[in-house]
Amino acid sequence: MPEVDLDFPRAFVEFTNPDDSGEVFRCDLTWLTSRWTCIFGSGCKGIYESSPDTGCCTLGAHFSGDEDVQRVKEAMTRLTPAQWECFDEGHAAGWTEKDDEGELKTRTFEGACIFHNSRDFEGGYGCALHGMALAEGVKPHTTKPDVCWQLPMRRQFRDVDRGDGSTFSEVSIGEYTRAGWGPGGADLDWYCSSNTEAHVGLEPVYVSNRDELTALMGEAAYTELVRHCENHLAGPVHAPHHADPR
Repeated sequence: MPEVDLDFPRAFVEFTNPDDSGEVFRCDLTWLTSRWTCIFGSGCKGIYESSPDTGCCTLGAHFSGDEDVQRVKEAMTRLTPAQWECFDEGHAAGWTEKDDEGELKTRTFEGACIFHNSRDFEGGYGCALHGMALAEGVKPHTTKPDVCWQLPMRRQFRDVDRGDGSTFSEVSIGEYTRAGWGPGGADLDWYCSSNTEAHVGLEPVYVSNRDELTALMGEAAYTELVRHCENHLAGPVHAPHHADPR
């Protein structure tokens, strides 16, 4: 089986945010130094066997908040028919919808996110927002919904009591596993982060995903993370991700 069981020992590091003494990062070094890379269009089987060409875009993208919605809305207005296969549909019938719980998300159309371009589209296969960003020379995470550019990294927050009456905010940076999708995660037909087929990157995640990690952590905290990742890789005991090549 190309997908591995994720119940294995991992190495973590904790450090105070250089820009905020009340915030502590807890980072999964095993994941961040792994060789995972997005293989959309190069072997990705899609999360559902019935939609192998749509990657993880099958369900559309839920928004993290109003700022996320407004950023994507502004990017959407810059898309042209040559860049966006569903341009007419998106403008005529809308590009957002609410799920069964009333949460706002990108609309699905013909089995995928409204921004997904098919393989046969002359303007380019994949996310129209991503393609537009590359054409404009800007970072894709500035045009796409938060969940899209963050996957399969996961940022979580919790308040921690030190035991002396004081607290700090813990920010975890790690792998967005199947469990992150909720109860339905176990039902996905294929998933990349735990799959050996996707652990073929030329660079470790903390390098290849520098832009995304910097957006999640801040420049100073990312610089500190790099130091810890490099020390982990150079150390005598390196806990590799079990999906990485041996």
